[in-house]
Amino acid sequence: MIRIHLVALLVSLTVALSLEANPLVYEGDAGIGKGKHIVFLAGDHEYRSEESHPALARILAKRHGFKCTVLFSLDKETGEILPGSSYMPGTEALNSADLMVIFLRFQDFPPEQMQPIVNYLERGGPVVGMRTSTHAFKIPADSRFARFTYNYKGDDFKLGFGRQILGETWAGHYGKNHVMSTRLDLVPSQEDHPILMGVHHPWVQAGGYWTEPLSDCTVLAMAQPLRSMEPDAPPAEGKKPCPGVWIRSYESASGEKGRVFTTTYGASEDLLNDGFRRMMINGCLWAVGMEDQITPDLAVDFVGPYQPVTFSFGGHRKGVKPAELSGWESPILPDHEK
Repeated sequence: MIRIHLVALLVSLTVALSLEANPLVYEGDAGIGKGKHIVFLAGDHEYRSEESHPALARILAKRHGFKCTVLFSLDKETGEILPGSSYMPGTEALNSADLMVIFLRFQDFPPEQMQPIVNYLERGGPVVGMRTSTHAFKIPADSRFARFTYNYKGDDFKLGFGRQILGETWAGHYGKNHVMSTRLDLVPSQEDHPILMGVHHPWVQAGGYWTEPLSDCTVLAMAQPLRSMEPDAPPAEGKKPCPGVWIRSYESASGEKGRVFTTTYGASEDLLNDGFRRMMINGCLWAVGMEDQITPDLAVDFVGPYQPVTFSFGGHRKGVKPAELSGWESPILPDHEK
């Protein structure tokens, strides 16, 4: 009986180690990004970051040569993608990252998974933050990582990761999801910024977030909630525009400064818009210091089948493991219910 239990324990440990040792990695053969490593953290509950992130990673890898590691919040027992779970093995990939792209919501990772994120920020690594990452962390007050919490009260890191790194924390919805879409109007004085190069008519299906970013942020696009889910719909009544895309830099504990590109959008359906998708790719290149490589016709078309679901809490495709997204032609994400 003891031997049976030991065998079962060894099998369990082997599975766990396998899950942690094999993150999803895309790597292109050639391109402007060859030699650069981007790590994506996909772990929100609603907006399908588990679809947005592998889609962006494939474009950056296949079209432009980057090495892209995509990490997901997982079910600890099955290894399946579980949006919003506070379990993301593999964050040590950030040790060699040139860019962190983050799309998290209310996470409280185990210390061994949180520490590499902290280390990355302490060395001043560049960051691209999407949608719910303004409130990426919700960590108990007695944790050594409590200062990253979205509503942290201490003056040493007031309002946490969102405010201190991205430039804004959670401030509330500003446009009803699935009823009001959002037009992103480029700020005229910033139309020549590299991130906006070749960007035309960005429009997203996600409803608005209200924002008042820090004064050191440079706003690139204003978010205008619309009356309907049509890109040419008139502005929603009583909804003035507010910042929806901006850049800044933060100073790390080491004294190094890191570039930051933030947008309060990025739901998987938002990437279907060419203008928004181009802005995201340009934003990644700018953040990593490659603005001279941005051109108006930079390739931003999807790699492989992209079939995002309508975002909602609990609306993710079930039973999917990261390994099923390997290669260029596997669907993002496979639908096991068909």
